[in-house]
Amino acid sequence: MRTFNLISKCQPMKFNINHKKWAVPFMLLMGTQMLNTSCHNSTTQQTTTTDTTKVVADGYDSTFKVEAEAFADLQLLRYQVPGFNSLSLQQKKLAYYLYQAALSGRDIIYDQKSKYGILLRKTIETVYGTYKGDKNSDNWKKFEVYCGRFWFSNGNHHHYSNEKFLPECPYEYFAEIVKNSDTTQLPKGAQSVDAFLATIKPIIYDPKVEPKVVDQRPNIDNVANSSNNFYEGVTQKEVEAFYSKFDTKGNAPSWGLNSKVVKVNGQVTEKVWKSGGMYGAAIDQIIGWLQKAADVAEDTAQKQALMLMVDFYKTGDLKTWDNYNIAWVSDTKSRVDVVNGFIEVYLDAIGKKGSFESTLSIKDLEETKRIEAIANQAQWFEDNSPIMPAHKKKSVKGITAKAITVIVESGDAAPSTPIGINLPNADWVRKEHGSKSVSLSNIIHSYNVSSAKSGMLDEFAVNDTVLQRMKKYGALASDLHTDMHECIGHASGQINPGVETTDKTLKNYASTLEEARADLVGLYFIMDQKLIDIGVMPSMDVAKAEYDSYMMNGLMTQLTRLKPGEQLEEAHMRNRQTIARWAYEHGKKDNVVEFVKKNGKTYVQVNDYNKLRTLFGELLKEMQRIKSEGDYNAGKDLVENYGVKVEPVLHKEILERFAKLGIKPYKGFVQPKLEAVMNGNDITDVKVTYPESFYSQMMEYGKKYAFLPTVN
Repeated sequence: MRTFNLISKCQPMKFNINHKKWAVPFMLLMGTQMLNTSCHNSTTQQTTTTDTTKVVADGYDSTFKVEAEAFADLQLLRYQVPGFNSLSLQQKKLAYYLYQAALSGRDIIYDQKSKYGILLRKTIETVYGTYKGDKNSDNWKKFEVYCGRFWFSNGNHHHYSNEKFLPECPYEYFAEIVKNSDTTQLPKGAQSVDAFLATIKPIIYDPKVEPKVVDQRPNIDNVANSSNNFYEGVTQKEVEAFYSKFDTKGNAPSWGLNSKVVKVNGQVTEKVWKSGGMYGAAIDQIIGWLQKAADVAEDTAQKQALMLMVDFYKTGDLKTWDNYNIAWVSDTKSRVDVVNGFIEVYLDAIGKKGSFESTLSIKDLEETKRIEAIANQAQWFEDNSPIMPAHKKKSVKGITAKAITVIVESGDAAPSTPIGINLPNADWVRKEHGSKSVSLSNIIHSYNVSSAKSGMLDEFAVNDTVLQRMKKYGALASDLHTDMHECIGHASGQINPGVETTDKTLKNYASTLEEARADLVGLYFIMDQKLIDIGVMPSMDVAKAEYDSYMMNGLMTQLTRLKPGEQLEEAHMRNRQTIARWAYEHGKKDNVVEFVKKNGKTYVQVNDYNKLRTLFGELLKEMQRIKSEGDYNAGKDLVENYGVKVEPVLHKEILERFAKLGIKPYKGFVQPKLEAVMNGNDITDVKVTYPESFYSQMMEYGKKYAFLPTVN
């Protein structure tokens, strides 16, 4: 589960092997979606600059340039890794090996998003890297933008809307630059260049070919209409019938998490992602680096977890995956930590298949104090939750909460990253063995630096009191909400005995409802005296700042991510609007929240914060009931009635106001680079440097970490 910082909140995201919180941090509000791009206007002129790096200091460098390239609707940022230089040589070696393991799986996400993903990536890499013609023309600049968008989204479907995007340069120009590149490097096999171009033309230029990577519309075949590579030649009914034979009650594994479903000789079967199976070439690389990492593990607990991860990758056995997660949760002392595997299910419309991702980090010792204070009170929060007594856990098992400093992310966690993570995702593992909940402190730091001059709050805050309160407390409010979403939100409540897992009961609404449930836990308790008593919040003004920003985002500002005429389809955006719209509608009688007009502009105004908290508690109770009882129809009604539709007149106004700010709605990151200092065959040190060019990094990754064929 992940939390994401959203321009929505005005956007990020994860440390839960099943849920990422795209919690909308305050910076988002200002923020990821609203990050200031004044230093780098939309341009691809920076994509051809020479890449430079700088060795990091051990703390934050105030002169560090956060912004990298900007193009289309995207702003690339950079983040520092304070604390890395203080690690021991053994810890640095461990980090280096896990860094290589993370990037070795990069091919997988491209293939998971589309069976043509690697084919297309190798094609554009060939052209971008070998074309010798005019690189100053408008069409070349348009091609560069397409390359950047493709790399950012790990394919040709928008990373957030899931819609297919096309190059703005005409096909005739594209064909010309392909023919004038080094055609021996094209992934064309025995085809002629003309035949190869005929093959890929519809994949790139026809909007009807693989139009949407995840299609969650109701009353359709969500499997057949989604163009990801999790299923082929099968219908949703066939997939559901196949998995209905698996027992998902109690301590059952997350069946289907690591496989593609296909038909062989008319029979539905799985192609398992493992060594010797699908994605085996990349997985073998991951295994090799994990084994090296296990040899320099910090302690026996960490070594045991890493070796179980190796066993999982070797066998594909999901029971071994659960054993790994139990061991990983139990490893609470290691400074260096990693998530690596098939984890989040957001890319699967029916919530079964895990996307590859990896997040490598070190513990942020100072920032951990706040989130630990919340985790230590997890039982109090559970006991005092407004949900039904039967749905409460009598004993909340060990939640390990910490802030982390990210070293590198890959797969589905990059370049667009979460700001919070809670894992593992299996409810029974969380209930019986606990979970790890983290906030990504250095990622948040970069968002805050970038968003400081956004202007988003000044444009959308309803009055000066709200504006000044959000400027003073918004960052802390967002951090606290993210901490509670990940730490006590996803870890709270329990499914009734005999009720199956949410992928079966809540189906295509499971992710939205789970994110909404966790958000509501944070919203309910941020207005509680308990946070002041335990020393993590100075006053209720922090809670008011979060209520103002959440309602503004859920009802208005997150719509800046949508084009005119679109509806909400991404799980986290649906979650936020469901909550905000439900609270607005159910509070109308008492005028708890209202839309107000000033000088022809619309604003959201909270009139009664205490009554709004009561409404959040009522909705949380219902959300937990839906999950605990597996009430699909009630969950569907909530999302479809409150979380999907967009009011076109208001949307038009918001887009016009947002456009004047000159902000990119989406942010992502260029990854730091670890380099081993060698003395013969021995690593004597590991240095971290900061590449400045996203384009250069993508080309480097394409050469160094390309292990899979174009067809898998």
